[in-house]
This record gives sequence, C-alpha cells and structure tokens, in this order.
Amino acid sequence: MLTAHCIPSSYLINPFSTQTISYAFHDIDGTHSLIREWAPVMSVLLADVITYGLPDNLESEENCTRLINLAGKKPFPETDRFCEESAGLSALTQMEWAIRRAIEERQITISCDMFVNSQKIQRIWNGEEISDDLPETPEMQQFLSVNAPRLFRLYERILNGYCRNHNLAVAAHSPELYRVPGSLAFLEYLKQNGVKNYFVTGAVVEKGKGMFQEIETLGYTIGNGCLAEDIIGSTWDEKLPKNVIMNRLLQTLGISGDQVLIVGDGRAEISAGVSMGAVTVSRLPKTSLYQRSLHQKLGTNLIFPDYTDPILYKYFQRKE
Repeated sequence: MLTAHCIPSSYLINPFSTQTISYAFHDIDGTHSLIREWAPVMSVLLADVITYGLPDNLESEENCTRLINLAGKKPFPETDRFCEESAGLSALTQMEWAIRRAIEERQITISCDMFVNSQKIQRIWNGEEISDDLPETPEMQQFLSVNAPRLFRLYERILNGYCRNHNLAVAAHSPELYRVPGSLAFLEYLKQNGVKNYFVTGAVVEKGKGMFQEIETLGYTIGNGCLAEDIIGSTWDEKLPKNVIMNRLLQTLGISGDQVLIVGDGRAEISAGVSMGAVTVSRLPKTSLYQRSLHQKLGTNLIFPDYTDPILYKYFQRKE
C-alpha cells in the first residue's frame, strides 16, 4: 500500500488529506495510451450528424471513407468544444448527444418532447449521462437504442481508418511511441508497492480486440497479479458511465473511495473520483488550457502533463 501525501508544488491544484491507497482506477485513452487520436474523428462524425441527420448511406464504405478524409482537416467549433467537454463520457452518450442535436436542428424527425430533448442536450454537455427524471417517449427510446450503437460502430470504423490501425501497427514495434511518457514505470511502481491497478474505459472491451489489444500491444499486462488486474469497459449497446463502473467496482472489491487513486484525462472519471472521495490525478498536456481549467473546477487534486517528474512519486510513498 501507499500513502498519499499532500505536498505543495505547481502540480497541486486542490489539496487533499493523507490517505492510504490500496487500489488505482485508470482511464486508458489519453491517460496512458496515445494510439487513439479520437477527438478529430468524434468531432467530424458528430458535426456531420447534426448537419445531415442519419442518411440512408450512413454506414456505407463510401461514407466512412468520406469522413476519414474529412477528419482533422478543418475546425468544427461546436463539436470540437463538445469533445473537450465530453472527454471520458460513454461513447454512446456522445452519439446520443449528436442525434438529439440533429433532432433539434430538424435534420431528424421523431416523436419526442422537444423541451426534454433540449434539456438532455444541455445535461450531456455538462457531463450528465443519465437523466431518468426527464421522461422520454417510447419512439425516442427506441430510436436512440437503435441508432446510437449504429453511430458508435461507425465511429470505430472511422477511427480505425484515420489513425488507430496505423498507430497500432507502429506500436507493435515501438510501443514507447504511443505510451504517455513515464506511464509504464508509474503503473509498475504502484503495483510493486501493493496497489492493485484497474483499467476503466468508455470503449468496448473484447479480449484480443479494440482497446484490449491496444493495451496489450503497449506492454500493459492484464490479469490476476499482472500490471493491471482487469480492464472494464462498455458494450456496443449499453451505456455504462464511468461513475457507474467505478462504484460497481468499489462494491465488488468491498472498499471505499478514499482507498482509491483515480488517474484520468476526462471529466467523467475525475468527477467520479472526487465524488467518491478518492485522490485524483489528471493527466493533461500543458497546452490543454481549457481542460486544465475544467478539471480544476471539477476538484481534481493534481494535474501532471505526464509521469516523468520524480515529484509525482513523492505524493505516493510506501506505507511503513
């Protein structure tokens, strides 16, 4: 076990009390892995849905190729900003937001309460993934249950073509190029000192595929007694917010939040960590000024650009 100590430094954002750390829950994408350059892909797809709705050729190879070629080529102000706001949310929630915006823009016609729709758009923007207090029409529920997963699958195809397949191939030979600097050493330090690591992701987790494959390619072993005990994520058609995943994990492990270190780059995992009383570390580049400001407001304890500064380890010392 490690003891988390609050030490003054430029990395300390919100002070925390001394806590014993037995477990660490880590986001993956952008936190430890750099394989997925997801934001340009997400932005272009969501902007396209808002502008054109869900055309008949949505899932065609031609449309997928078109979106691959558009990704990262020009700014999309609304969806670029949404990607900053929604980092860490379930991909299904992000797809739902775009569908709701397309309904708001009259690019999709469906029987729904437009006021409720607008309220849910704003709530998702603010990081709320579940809004059961706002009733949905059966038609809207059915439409989202079918079409959010369709968009999710299309997003993954665009991501593969835009960067993921190429980056994964390079990482197979040079994994250090796609690991956040110092990441592997920090995870090993936690494990060597009795902290059990768990990966938590909004991506679909299928052994040997997708995010699971990426993690193993980068040299992060997964399994009982390995670098990470498990990787827990989403499915293609069930929305699993990270606060739900993390709270279920707390219950499964029989622990309280103040025994946990949360490491991430998205609002979802940091908000969940703050709510459960965990010590939180945000991994954000120095250039990510807006996200750094957002995480400060969320209550994160520490913000590091990577894991290379020795002072990081001083915050987490072996418990005597």
